[in-house]
Amino acid sequence: MSSTSLKVLTYNIHKGFSATNLRFILHEIKSSLRHINADIVFLQEVHGERTISNNRFADWPNNQQFEFLADQIWHHCAYGKNAIYKSGHHGNAILSKYPFVEWENINVSFLKSASRSLLHGTIQIPGVDQRIHIICVHLGLFGQERERQLSTLAKRINSHVPANEPLIIAGDFNDWRGRAEHYLHRGLGVKEAFKITHGSYARTFPAWLPVLSMDRIYYRSLDIVNCDHLHGQPWRRLSDHIPLIAEFRLT
Repeated sequence: MSSTSLKVLTYNIHKGFSATNLRFILHEIKSSLRHINADIVFLQEVHGERTISNNRFADWPNNQQFEFLADQIWHHCAYGKNAIYKSGHHGNAILSKYPFVEWENINVSFLKSASRSLLHGTIQIPGVDQRIHIICVHLGLFGQERERQLSTLAKRINSHVPANEPLIIAGDFNDWRGRAEHYLHRGLGVKEAFKITHGSYARTFPAWLPVLSMDRIYYRSLDIVNCDHLHGQPWRRLSDHIPLIAEFRLT
């Protein structure tokens, strides 16, 4: 049986602005993502709509940010809003070169001041019998909030993801203390790609001098080939996070 390679990337794009919010750099992000050319891209803090910015920036795209980034490369997209305000909304997005069988956005907001969600999609790769489950996450800033969200994530996986079907969970976990391990590794049997290949979590925040391990790629029923964090140029001058990229093999 032949094997299929799958390259994935996760990135908190900070709504298309630089870490200082002084520059709109979505076009640079688009160019950088295309250079990496991942099969699946997990994005956090993506604007679905932002009417004020439309008037402030001449190069603001006419379509939604995830559609702008996906254009002609990733033909299949899913977007789930998790923060809604008067001038628009933002949330998580998944860009895929492979078609979605289905996708759903699950609300995991426990604080009125911080809306959060899990974007769970299922894709099908031509010639591969198994479906692949992909979940994009952006967890809360407070420990108790994250614990409840991780518990909801674990219940979702146990009820919707068969043990024999490949699973990738990626995104901004805001888990600089490493507490997610209890829910994800022990409870679900998933492994974290960077930790498996390098011995510790990747430091991904802040981008200009990464000291906190915020972004992760967890997986199950896949073989890890490699994983790295893109900490050089141009990434360190784009968003306030740096991306993680991993390559898997499906047999």
